[in-house]
Amino acid sequence: MHGVLLLDKALGLSSNQALQRAKWLLRADKAGHTGTLDPLASGLLPLCFGAATKFSQLQLDADKVYAATLRLGVRTSSGDAEGEVLERRPVACTPGQVQQVLARFLGPISQVPPMHSALKHQGRALYEYARAGLEVERAPRSVTIHALELLALHLHSPEPTLGLRVRCSKGTYIRTLAEDIGAALGCGAHLAALRRERSGGLVLERSLTLEQLEALPEGERLQALLPVEALLDGHERVTLDGDNAARFLTGLRRRGPWPQAERVAVYAEQDAQHALGQGPQPAPLLGSAHIQGGELIPGRLLSPIEIQQIQLQNQP
Repeated sequence: MHGVLLLDKALGLSSNQALQRAKWLLRADKAGHTGTLDPLASGLLPLCFGAATKFSQLQLDADKVYAATLRLGVRTSSGDAEGEVLERRPVACTPGQVQQVLARFLGPISQVPPMHSALKHQGRALYEYARAGLEVERAPRSVTIHALELLALHLHSPEPTLGLRVRCSKGTYIRTLAEDIGAALGCGAHLAALRRERSGGLVLERSLTLEQLEALPEGERLQALLPVEALLDGHERVTLDGDNAARFLTGLRRRGPWPQAERVAVYAEQDAQHALGQGPQPAPLLGSAHIQGGELIPGRLLSPIEIQQIQLQNQP
């Protein structure tokens, strides 16, 4: 089984629990996710099966879009709704001040990773130290906030909140962003809710919940998978003839009249598939590459067996 399942992960489930459930429903052997979502977060969790796992790093590195709700006036020990309340402050800011503060967080910013995170220190996750009441020094890291869209603002309600849509680079901690925005507003804040809407070119609108996947007849669940090349969104396309396709699959560089490109998806011509031991099928994906100095340099490659299995899987 090869492909990508866009899962709408429910609240309360860990990413691994969601993966194992989907793996069981699809009767899959090899599977992995493309970056965790906390149990208190919901939304898009792309799951990779079979050959798609070779390209999962592309989603780890991709920009993300989140819808976040910040609870203003309350700081917690974990930076989210799960932690103990550390401090309560009145919320005295105005909508204009909120807009001014949000503008300060656009572009490259520095973040200190939260203690309640899976980041490792001496082989242990930081959240393990946090649960033991220990604080570990963390080096700040640079991330980029590409866009901050104000979705809702309730400054005068009994529980003031701020709703944001955040488009950010990989490695951005939204709970840290929430705390930093709260500090800049002078009232403190924590992350009350988080939903991932996009990862690279993959969008939540095309996703399924585990309940929806389970409700499908078992014979139709495979149709819920996107093809492996869904992970190569934004890549330049290069198509090779039979001899070059076979050589490329062995890891050899190919020369051609191609412009420089960092991200390339490589396919075999339709009539080239006889060289791969297959009958007439749509042009198959061979793998990823980059182009430098007129050379097509292999990256992650599918095996001939994987290519054949994908072609069989895609037959009506």
